[in-house]
Amino acid sequence: MSARSALIVRGGWEGHHPVEATNLFIPFLESNGFEVSIEDSTAVYADDEVMADIDLIVQSVTMSEISADEAAGLRKAVAAGTGMAGWHGGIADSFRADTGYLQLIGGQFAAHPSKHPDDVVGGVEEDSYLPHVIEISDLGRQHPITAGLDDFSLTTEQYWVLSDDLNDVLATTTHPAQPWQEWHRPHVSPAVWTRQWGSGRVMVATPGHNVEVLENPNVRTIIERGMLWASRTA
Repeated sequence: MSARSALIVRGGWEGHHPVEATNLFIPFLESNGFEVSIEDSTAVYADDEVMADIDLIVQSVTMSEISADEAAGLRKAVAAGTGMAGWHGGIADSFRADTGYLQLIGGQFAAHPSKHPDDVVGGVEEDSYLPHVIEISDLGRQHPITAGLDDFSLTTEQYWVLSDDLNDVLATTTHPAQPWQEWHRPHVSPAVWTRQWGSGRVMVATPGHNVEVLENPNVRTIIERGMLWASRTA
């Protein structure tokens, strides 16, 4: 049996450590029979010949830009059966200006609320590190990505995500209504979801701001299972 192919596409804003973060998962992919290739540019998405042979895309590209032909090539590949998986801003805050990409992924980062103003130092990442709970949904308790996991706590960026109802939400997180914030009631945001796109599968996990979060046993389990689940099935 020939090895499956995994393509890691990484770059964009360096604050999410795309090289270190994706390197964390390469041994796992290789131990599960993937031949891993790495690209530091989204130009590969426009190469139909290369993309036709990819079973799984692992993307870590925060913000940045994507050309129309690259975005079209990515959508085409996923619709034809290539799986796609990622975490945090590397997939949920990529290519903000490309509506086709946003539709493919099914969710877009909108904010990570900050601490109480009295606790904000200013200009440091920790200003947005909040203790919060990732709650496994009823669907998630049955899904192979999250089955057997319990709700778990993190202290890191808590993503507020805009999403649609084509997502199968496996876990959520609740943003409380705080007196120093503008919203007037708690807001439940998806934290882990899957999405069918044509013949392809997409998996997104919003935790993963840095390597420390990715090494959390629950987060790492979700991402590793998610990559296997998303990979081409036919």
